[in-house]
Amino acid sequence: MIFQNHAVRTATLSHFTTSAMAHYAIGDIQGCFDELTALLGKIGFNHGTDTLWLTGDIVNRGPKSLETLQFCIRHENSVQIVLGNHDLHLLAVGCGEGAPKRSDTIEPILKHPDGKKMLDWLRAQPLLIREGSRVMVHAGILPQWRIAKAESLAREAEAELRGKKYVKFFSKMYGNKPAAWDEGLEGYARLRFIVNAFTRMRALTFKNELDFDYKSTVKKMPPYLRPWFKAPDRQNLDRTIIFGHWSSLGYTNADNVISLDTGALWGGQLTAVNLETEEITQVQAAGGIDWKSFAK
Repeated sequence: MIFQNHAVRTATLSHFTTSAMAHYAIGDIQGCFDELTALLGKIGFNHGTDTLWLTGDIVNRGPKSLETLQFCIRHENSVQIVLGNHDLHLLAVGCGEGAPKRSDTIEPILKHPDGKKMLDWLRAQPLLIREGSRVMVHAGILPQWRIAKAESLAREAEAELRGKKYVKFFSKMYGNKPAAWDEGLEGYARLRFIVNAFTRMRALTFKNELDFDYKSTVKKMPPYLRPWFKAPDRQNLDRTIIFGHWSSLGYTNADNVISLDTGALWGGQLTAVNLETEEITQVQAAGGIDWKSFAK
C-alpha cells in the first residue's frame, strides 16, 4: 500500500464544492466492506469527480475491517472520514492502551505489515468536518455548543491525538465522567468529555448530561431523557449535522440533522444520501451479527 504525505484535515473543505460532482455521505460501515462496495456501485460513485463522507466507525465487528481501512486510505482524495468510537478503540488497542474485546475484528489491521502506518493515518483524521452549511461528526454535537465552538473543541482534541503524547491521551480516554460540559474543565477530563460527546453521545438528561446506557429507539426512550438533537436550547440549528452511531435511530432527516447509521452490521442496511438532492440509496446487509450478544 502506498502512503502519501497526507495533509491534516482542516475544518473547512470548500475545495469539494464544484458543480460537476456529486457529494454523498454514508453511515457506519464497521468493516462491512462488501456492502460498501455494492452501495458505491449502486450510486455510480466516481472517485475522479465525486466526494464521499463517512460518518466514522469504519472498522470493527464486521468481517472486513482491514479492507475498509485500506479503501479509505487508498481513496483519501475523494473520501473523508470522521473518527468514531470504534476507530478510536482500534487506535487505543494499537498503542497498548485499550483492551481487545472478543467481538473485535481489528486483528488483521494490527498484524498487517503496514499496520503502524495505517494507524498513523487514522490518528490524523478529524473528529468534525465542515463544508458550508453542513457538518459531519460521528455521534452528534452537544446542544449548547455553537458550530464554531464545536470546531474549536474538535481541533483541541485532534491536537492531542496527533501529538507526541497520544499514548497518554489514549490511557486517559476511557470513562463516562464528567457527564456534563463545563467550560472550566481542564486536562484529560476536558478532552474525555469532548471525545465522548463527538463519538458516543445519543441521549441526554434534561440538564444536558450524557447518558451512555440508553441505546434503543426514540419511541422507547424514558421520559427523563431526550435525543441530543431534540434539546430545546440547541445552539447549532444553523447547520445540517450529519452523523451515524445510533443504529436504533435509523435514517432520520429532520431538526437540521441527518442520521445515517441504519444497522448494516446488525443485518440492516447500509445507507448513502446525496447531500445535494437528499435522495437516499440503500443496500441490504448480507448477514449481520447477533446484536443481543454484543451491545454496541
